[in-house]
Amino acid sequence: MSWKNEWRKLLLIILVFLACYYLPVGNPRFDNAIRESLHLVRWYAREHVILCLVPAFFIAGAIAVFVSQASVMKYLGARAKKTLAYGVASVSGSVLAVCSCTVLPLFAGIYRMGAGLGPACAFLYSGPAINVLAIILTARILGPEIGIARAVLAVSFSLIIGLAMHFFFRNEELQKAEAQMDMPEPEVKRPLWQNVIYFGSMIAVLVFANWGKPVQHTGVFYAIYSAKWWLTSLTAIVFGFVLVIWYSVDWWKVLLAGVATALVALIVRSYPLVPFTVAIVGLSIITSTDKGEAGEWFASTWGFAKQILPLLLVGVLVSGAMLGRPGREGLIPSQWVSAAVGGNSLTSNLFASVAGALMYFATLTEVPIVQGLLGSGMGKGPALALLLAGPALSLPSMLVIGKVMGLRKTLVFIVLVVVLSTIAGLVFGSIYG
Repeated sequence: MSWKNEWRKLLLIILVFLACYYLPVGNPRFDNAIRESLHLVRWYAREHVILCLVPAFFIAGAIAVFVSQASVMKYLGARAKKTLAYGVASVSGSVLAVCSCTVLPLFAGIYRMGAGLGPACAFLYSGPAINVLAIILTARILGPEIGIARAVLAVSFSLIIGLAMHFFFRNEELQKAEAQMDMPEPEVKRPLWQNVIYFGSMIAVLVFANWGKPVQHTGVFYAIYSAKWWLTSLTAIVFGFVLVIWYSVDWWKVLLAGVATALVALIVRSYPLVPFTVAIVGLSIITSTDKGEAGEWFASTWGFAKQILPLLLVGVLVSGAMLGRPGREGLIPSQWVSAAVGGNSLTSNLFASVAGALMYFATLTEVPIVQGLLGSGMGKGPALALLLAGPALSLPSMLVIGKVMGLRKTLVFIVLVVVLSTIAGLVFGSIYG
């Protein structure tokens, strides 16, 4: 028996005991922080797991199974043309209206398939940052100068961060490129256009199901919001046909799942999440019982879910306890935040960047939060810094990114986002503050 290991265990037990003994239960702020963490994780589970994360897991699983490694390496690999790789990665957010957590399964999928670190990190930042809806909402509510600055800098930052990550870890990328050079090119089972329709239909389901309600009740965005579930259903039908025609899924399984979803939708018209859940369960049964590619698809999807979902939920709990929900307080008083981000100093911009990087923002929620902070005295520079760092990072996403690409790369990525956001806030605040 090693007494050294036993002493470590004893020390750990003592520390846990002391933490439990002095747990500040009964302190109003601590009790409220626990309630806020539970409220936030419940809200996250209700609003994001089924509608956002589960479809994203299926898309990530499909990337791993149906997209050839040759295709990923051709467009995003370490040996791919830089203009093509970074161009594709940097504008991906204009298609995917996702938050910092929903983009994680997609990032993990392309990174493990052989995408270069630079393009993968550009995609990781751009996915939640270059959200067309959020940028338009920013311009309408916070002013056109902040909206335009957010759009231009988000695209620019995705390129800068990707190139910087490639530079810092260029030796590893060189080794990856050499390894990819020796790999034989795998056979392509389906033409590109079939895969485009397949992934396009899944992405359309993800986008339409999560389409947020615009501020103004007129215009194209509100029309799409009004018809979001009809559009979701239409794209799901297209997706079902694609599975049967090109991916050899049994037609009767797809038909049964579709009929069950339609019947439930007719019975509970006021709760669209219920038929959406039925459709997800149906897809899970169809793929998990398949012996071919669809079965591999489910296995890959389940692998991503097992790795990512527990870390996200733990991260949301911690984030809720520390920072609370919008309009509610956690352990850190909101007045501390408001006082720390006034004016346009280096510390106020840095604090806004760090706070934004730690907080969890659902898609579009960062805009009203920043609007409230501006009303409480926040400077325009720190506001932009928070908008650039917040949607792209969160404490839950940091945990997952570290699991996917390691602690060292994750720390460099976080520092790049925070530093660039801080500098942008300083410059913008000196011009418009």
